[in-house]
Amino acid sequence: MRSEQETNRAIQRYSDTVRRICMIHLKNYADTEDIFQTVFLKYVLSPVSFENEEHERAWFIRVTTNACKDLIKSFFRSRTVSIDELAPQAADMPPDNRHVLEAVLSLPLKYRQAVYLHYYEGYTAPEIGKILRKNVNTVYTLLNRAKQMLREKLGGDAYGE
Repeated sequence: MRSEQETNRAIQRYSDTVRRICMIHLKNYADTEDIFQTVFLKYVLSPVSFENEEHERAWFIRVTTNACKDLIKSFFRSRTVSIDELAPQAADMPPDNRHVLEAVLSLPLKYRQAVYLHYYEGYTAPEIGKILRKNVNTVYTLLNRAKQMLREKLGGDAYGE
C-alpha cells in the first residue's frame, strides 16, 4: 500500500489525465468520477514499482482506459438508461406515452420499483425478488397490483390488458 504523500503526488500529477480519458470514453461526469476513484484506489493498493515517471504515466493511462472499457461493457450499464437521457425523451414522447410514464412514476415506491425492474430493465420476477429481497410470489403480487392501478389511472383496457 502506498503512502498518503505518494498518493497525493499521483493525484496532483495525473488527475487531469485520468479525468480527460474518462470523459472521452464515457461522456458522463458521474461515471468519470466513479472511474477516477477506482483508478486511484487501484494505484494505492497496487504493489507495482515504477521504473520512472513515464512508466507510471503509462500505467495510469492503461488502467484508466481498461476501467472505462470494463464499465462500458458491464451488464449494468448495458441494461440501464441514464436519467439525463430520459428527461428530454419524456418531453419528446407522444402524449399517450408521456401519460403512461407519469402514471408509472405516480405509483407508490414498492410498485414503481417492481414495474421499473420488470418492464424497463427486463428482469424476471425471481430476479426482482433477489434484488428487492422479496419472495417471488410477493413480486408477482406487486406487479399485478401495479398493473391494476395503472389500468385505473390510464382508463381501463386501452393499454394492453
